[in-house]
Amino acid sequence: MGEIILIILLSYLLGSIPFALLVGKIGYGIDIRQHGSGNLGGTNTFRTLGKKAGLIVSAADVLKGTLAASLPVLLDIDLHPFIAGIPAVIGHCYPIFAKFKGGKAVATSGGVLLFAEPLLFLLVLLTFFLTLYISKYVSLSSIVAGIGSVVLSWLLADDLITTYILIGFTLFLVYRHRQNIVRIAKKTEPKVKWI
Repeated sequence: MGEIILIILLSYLLGSIPFALLVGKIGYGIDIRQHGSGNLGGTNTFRTLGKKAGLIVSAADVLKGTLAASLPVLLDIDLHPFIAGIPAVIGHCYPIFAKFKGGKAVATSGGVLLFAEPLLFLLVLLTFFLTLYISKYVSLSSIVAGIGSVVLSWLLADDLITTYILIGFTLFLVYRHRQNIVRIAKKTEPKVKWI
């Protein structure tokens, strides 16, 4: 039990690392929370600091989810990688290192999926970019990718735990994007211009 608590704690702390804040302050002298949406995620970094910073932050947010999911393997503890990854997703959204105001769960959830189900991750990533190409909305693409992950996991995954946890991730993702959904309905949500 103590080992599982250790993984939960480490996973949360990994997820709590605010890479958008660090890249903004160290690389650009900017507190990204005071710009754009104020969100500590890849999308706001892209819009505020540009492609290079956005790619760095997005990759780092994915990898912290991947590392969190891999903790049971690294520490030789019998625990499902998705369960190990859940605290990292929570940490990304409510980071202890940034006054509990973080990102929206997309990249870090993707990182957990990357470790647990690599093929599923690639299919979900393809779903995201196809939706983004058609709609130009990052938020809508994230939601569609989340729904796609549930459908694809039901068809392809080896266990129901994966599907159940992805349902939870997707519901949480929709909750985190509730304001974006309202803006999409009102046609005030910003669109990306690079795709």
